[in-house]
Order: sequence, then structure tokens, then C-alpha cells
Amino acid sequence: MDLNKILPQKGPPINEVSKYIEKYKNDLIVIKYGGNVFIDRDIFNNFIADISILNKLGLSIVVVHGGGPRIKRELEKSNIQSKFIKGLRVTDEKIINIVEDVLIDFNHDIVNSLKKKGTEAISINTKNNNIIEVIPESEELGFVGKPNKINTDIINKIVEKNIVPIISPLGLGKNNQTYNINGDTAAGAIAKSLKSRRLLLMTNIKGVLDKEKNLIEEITSSEILKMIKDETITEGMIPKINTCLDAINNEVTAVGIIDGRKKHSILFEIFSDKGSGTLIRK
Repeated sequence: MDLNKILPQKGPPINEVSKYIEKYKNDLIVIKYGGNVFIDRDIFNNFIADISILNKLGLSIVVVHGGGPRIKRELEKSNIQSKFIKGLRVTDEKIINIVEDVLIDFNHDIVNSLKKKGTEAISINTKNNNIIEVIPESEELGFVGKPNKINTDIINKIVEKNIVPIISPLGLGKNNQTYNINGDTAAGAIAKSLKSRRLLLMTNIKGVLDKEKNLIEEITSSEILKMIKDETITEGMIPKINTCLDAINNEVTAVGIIDGRKKHSILFEIFSDKGSGTLIRK
């Protein structure tokens, strides 16, 4: 395999890439693509390029995407004001229909963009290959669910064929009712169920910051808990951090919160010694 022909010129060093390809060749990596990073089309194209490269290098990748900014835009077009409870959107019947359409449309955008790069990908959502069974989060949130069961057989069969599954954060409850799921929560549940080696949460922040707002490159779960206690980590980050802690307490080796605004952030996180954000270990 000629890495010079596959890797971007401004990507991680080839000697480091060779080392990490060997390290990850038999493992699954779950990547959550979300936050405001996917409004920017250049970042989107960069993300597509990175996923395509990982696939060409033979790594087993599962992608879970979000959709918050796109959903917000579509709801505003329909003059619908969103109400949030603890960071989760209250979702009635009208809103869930818009949410489902937006997420599936974005899902197809990712799949089609990967195919244009020569990477085989498949859409997984509530209307095609649903894998997530949910229970309601709470009565007051409406059609917001939390994963109860993940059909890992479908994902494993896809990955074994060197196809990249692209998963929307949607699930089905009783009577095949569609529920919206927080994207990080969905990615964490999938990573746990697959026992993936890595979970990467791609976002629009540097990673976990200390009190002086400096990036912490690597941290343990006990250190994270101390930072929550002394309020270094505050409300906005806590749901994301809880997803990370839940994953590493359930056989995911490590979780990365990575800065998706950086070019080739996924490649640098997986294939370089320095990484692209904060790595959280047990």
C-alpha cells in the first residue's frame, strides 16, 4: 500500500500513520460528526475526505451524525420555536416529522458524498435498516427517546463488507413511532454495543479545557469527575462528558473529543501521537 498516494499532503506523518494502521486494523472506530461544524461546507468536504481515506486504509469505521443546526433552520422556516429541557429539544408530532426528514436528508448527503469519493457507504435510519430501539426519554419531552437496544448484527455485517454505515440519531419505539435521539447519546450507545476501540466526538470546540482555557490533551475519568465537581467543566459540556464516561465504563477503550474545525482532525486523532483534541481514558 502506497501511503503517499492515499494520505493528504498536510496530513499526519507517514511513519506515525504506519504504526497506527497496525494498531487499529482489527478494531472498530465510531465517529460522531456533529455540532456546528457541519454547517461549513469546507469542513464537511474535509470530513468526507478523511472517512474515505480511513476506508481505503482498511479501517472499520461507523459514522453517527447529528443535525441540530439544520433542524433549527428548518423549524425556523416553519415558524416553529424550539423549547429545550436540559439540552434536549421538546418534540411534538409536527416537529418529529421535520426532524426525521432533515436527518435522513443529511444522511443521504453524507452517503452520496462518500460514494463520489469511491467509498461504499449505506444509509441507516428509521426508514431504512433501522438499528435503534428506543424508550421515551420523558413524557414532557415528547418524541425524544433514549436507546434501549442496538441491532449490532446489521452494523457488523455492513462493516465486514468494507462498507461505511452512516447512522441517523433516530430510533423506533412502540407501534413503530419515530423518536429523535441526542446525537452524542446515540453514538455512545452504538460504540458501547459494538465494544468499539475508539469513540470520536467531532465538534466545534478544542476539547476539554482547564480553568485557564488551555487544552487538556489526555485525561482520566477520575480527573474528569473532579473537574465537574469544581465546575471547571460546566453545564454545556456535561451531557457530552457523561456520554464519554459511560462509553469508557462499558468497554470502549478511549473516547476523543476532537476539534472538527481543524483540517484532517480525524486523521490526526487516529494516526498521530499528538491527536486533535482531548483523549479520555478510564
